Order: sequence, then C-alpha cells, then structure tokens
Amino acid sequence: MDLLNRQPQYLGVTQPASLSYPNPREIGISDLLIQELLIQGTFESEEETRRREIIIDKFDRLVKELIYNISREKMFSEVDAKEAEGKVFTFGSYRLGVYGAGADIDILCVAPRHVTRNEFFYFMSNALSNFAEVSELTSVIDAYVPVIKLRFQDILINLVFARLDLAKIPNELEIKENSLLKNLDEICVRSLNGSRDADEILRLVPSLPAFRTSLRCIKFWAKRRAIYSNVMGFFGGIAWAILVARISQLYPNAIAGAIVARFFRIIYQWQWPSPVLLKQIEDSTLQFRVWNPKIYHDDKFHLMPIITPAYPSTCATHNVTHFTKKVMEREFRRATEIMDHIMIGTGKWSDLFAKHNFFEKYRYYLQIIVLSDSYEKQLKWTGRVESRIRYLISKLENIEQLALAHPFTKGFNKIHHCINDQMVKDVIHGIFDSTSINGIKSKNNAELSQNVQNDTNITTIRVIYTTIFYVGLEIETGTMLPKQLNITWPTQEFIKLVKGWDKYDEKSMDINVKYVKSAELPPEVFDDGERF
Repeated sequence: MDLLNRQPQYLGVTQPASLSYPNPREIGISDLLIQELLIQGTFESEEETRRREIIIDKFDRLVKELIYNISREKMFSEVDAKEAEGKVFTFGSYRLGVYGAGADIDILCVAPRHVTRNEFFYFMSNALSNFAEVSELTSVIDAYVPVIKLRFQDILINLVFARLDLAKIPNELEIKENSLLKNLDEICVRSLNGSRDADEILRLVPSLPAFRTSLRCIKFWAKRRAIYSNVMGFFGGIAWAILVARISQLYPNAIAGAIVARFFRIIYQWQWPSPVLLKQIEDSTLQFRVWNPKIYHDDKFHLMPIITPAYPSTCATHNVTHFTKKVMEREFRRATEIMDHIMIGTGKWSDLFAKHNFFEKYRYYLQIIVLSDSYEKQLKWTGRVESRIRYLISKLENIEQLALAHPFTKGFNKIHHCINDQMVKDVIHGIFDSTSINGIKSKNNAELSQNVQNDTNITTIRVIYTTIFYVGLEIETGTMLPKQLNITWPTQEFIKLVKGWDKYDEKSMDINVKYVKSAELPPEVFDDGERF
C-alpha cells in the first residue's frame, strides 16, 4: 500500500485551516474562560444533573405507560400492548451537554405506528394535568413543530412527538438511519430531526470537551447580548451549535479559548449568504425537501444560511431579517475587538459577557402589548404574536427613515386586577399605573388582591394577563418621531396578521402597538437577567 498517496481524513466540507496544537498562552486563556463560566453560574451541580436524569426517566416510563393504554384501547392483546413500548430521546442543550442551571429539557417521544399525534397530545396532556409537580401546562399542536410545554417541579420541559412506521419501539432503538423516515409525514420528520441533528453535531466535531466549553461560552455570550432567539429573527440554539462545530472542524486540535477567538473573527468576516455546512448535504430516495437555493425560490432569500446536518437538511436561520442580521453583525464586531484584547492579555472574559444595553440604547421603542383574560389563553395568544414579530420587523425595513428596528428577545409578563372598564382600557393602552382601588394605588398584585378582598364595595374584579414585547427604533439622522416616521401601515398589517389566527377571540384577547420614549419604559425591563 502506498501510504504517501493516502487521502487525509478530516471532518467538515473543507480541509482544516490549521492543525496547530495549543500554545501556553492559549492554555492560560482557556483556563481563565472556564473560571469565568464557573463564576457566571453557567454550570449545573452534579445533584441537579442527577435530578434531570430522574425526570427524563420518569417521562420515558410515562410514555411507555401511555402507549400501553392507547394500545389496549385499540383492542391490542396484553402481550402486544406491552411490546409496543415507546422511547424518549433528548435534544437541544441537554443532548449536546451544554446545559446549565435553570435550562429547559427538550424531549422527543417516539411511538409505534398505531399511535397518532392527536391521541398522544390528548392523553399526555390529560396525564400530566394530574401530576402535582406539573404547572404551566400548555399544548400547541398546530405549531411548526407541535409541542407540549410544561414546568416539572422547577424545570421547563418541551415535549415533541413522532411516530415511526414500526409495530413496536424497542429500547435499543437508535434514530440515526434515514430509512426510519420512510412513510412519515413532514411534522414527524421535523420532530425527529431535533435529536438527529444533535447526534450528528456530536459526531462531526473533533474534540467534544473543546466544543462543549466553546459552545457554553458562545451561548452565554449570545444570551447576555440579547441575540439568542430563533423566533425573533436571531440565531437559536441549533444555529449557534453548528457555527461552533464548524470552527472546531477548522481547528481540530485547538482548545476552547482559541476556538472562541477564531469563532468571532471568522463569523464576523463570513461571506453571507454562503452557507455554513458541517458536511455535504445528503440526498435520498425518500424525496423529502432539502435546502437548495438552486431549486427552491424561498431558499434564495435566506440571508445567513446555517444548514442542519441530518437528512433532510434545512436552514436553521430562515427567520433572520436584514435588521436582525445588522444587529448580530454589530455584536460580532464588538466581540472580535474584545477577544483581541483578551488574547493579548489586556482584556478580561467578563468584558465579553457584559450585559446588553438594549433599554438604554434607543430613544424610541415600539411597545407591543398582548393581553387576554386567562392564563391558558395568554400562553397561546402570546406564542402566536411572538412568532409573528419578525414579520413586523420585515415590514419596517421598508420605512426609509428607519435605520434599524431591533426586537428584544423576550416578553415581560404581568397580571392586572381591574375593577372597572376604564382600568381594562388603561391596560390595553399601556397605562399600568392606574391599577388602584378607591383611589389607593397598590404596589403589587398581591397587595391589590388583598385590598379587593377588604373592600366590600367592590363586587367584581377582572384579571387581565399581559405580555409586552419591545422593538428598539434607530432613526436616520434628521428624522423626528412620530410626525416624520409613519409606521401605521406596518403595524396595522401586523395586527391584522396576528388577529387572523383561527383561535383569536376579540371578547377575551387584544393587542396594541404604540410608541414609547426611553424615559417611559417600566422599571422591570431593566432587570431582565438571562439565565443560562
């Protein structure tokens, strides 16, 4: 065998940029990074990790029990019902090994062919509603990826479902093989691919320890800088993971500190819309659509395409708008400059993780007030509005005098106890200081509730739930708000879009979009600490 003619083996779509091993300076920088991540509380205790394992095991047993009960209802024999089984897989930050204190757990529930999605969601929701440990339970079956969201004890859980074209689901089942996608609908494939993509990422990185520390750093940085949100048009968890994995492929022998430094410089200089790939896009006889801008018209307009590795490959960043791209590019530039100082010893990791200044950054903001009269309705109504805010941002891009519309990555929740119609109208219009009883303002909802109970003249109280989203507005020089900047059409179109939801109820839900000056922002927005 001619060893000289052997082709070198490497991970990724190109050869590595460098095979260099860490130097003493990079080792020291990496040690300081881990110390800072510990200080920032991005790691979870061993006790908490064991608790997560116990919770996942509980859900695995619950899924098996649920599938057994459905099987028996469908007249399966006792033996066949027990053998039908079922299995859970994890995905997201837990599967990648980069979760921290307070992080949620993403769980994929796999069932055999005779269990339908509607049956699973119905029986699972009913079962969970009887658990004392479960709160904040909501089922969103009409989402792009249908999900059951809940809080188990104090941990957020996201459950997705897929049924395979198999009579039973053995415990040893793995879902890597593309052949398992045969005869599945696209919703099941999307549900499965959360876990399949995570497994592919772990397979495609040269060093798991370096990858995990680097990704932990990047995720924490993105949350601190308020650019971690797929739904709002930024990058979500899978996109950040693919980017870090790609830099790890380019520098297979590097350690975390060096990977992070190269990450920011490379991503800042990336020639978008050239896609980020971890491997060549697979084709298959299964005929599922894969990302291909040469064939599909929509794919041509993806501004920062980051492509998922598992078949069928999709663009994880199709929500990015011109404005959110601009925001991220500014953050990449800032991080690149800070990393240059860190690498030469004149900067600290804490400089990189400095909290965003979103609520001090702009003179004017759009305030999107979403409200309803029940907790359950508010969860679904808020989800509907939040998932459409990026459409508002896209429409605002057509306003000449607007240099930037920058959405904040989360909403702020509040409960209001209203004792008359005027108070309800005030809440709709963002006037929250009028929450009072007989002229006496209450400091909080608990105090207000007590005042209501103590006042015999008050016979009715209406509880209103609100979630408020903010969009920062950067105005072109010479433009004054609100006279010269008319955004009536984009906001009216946005409101029309969200109210077109088939579950919208005008008697119990509403939405209002209004300008607010920075000086008018409520105090709670300045205390939006992001947990890892």
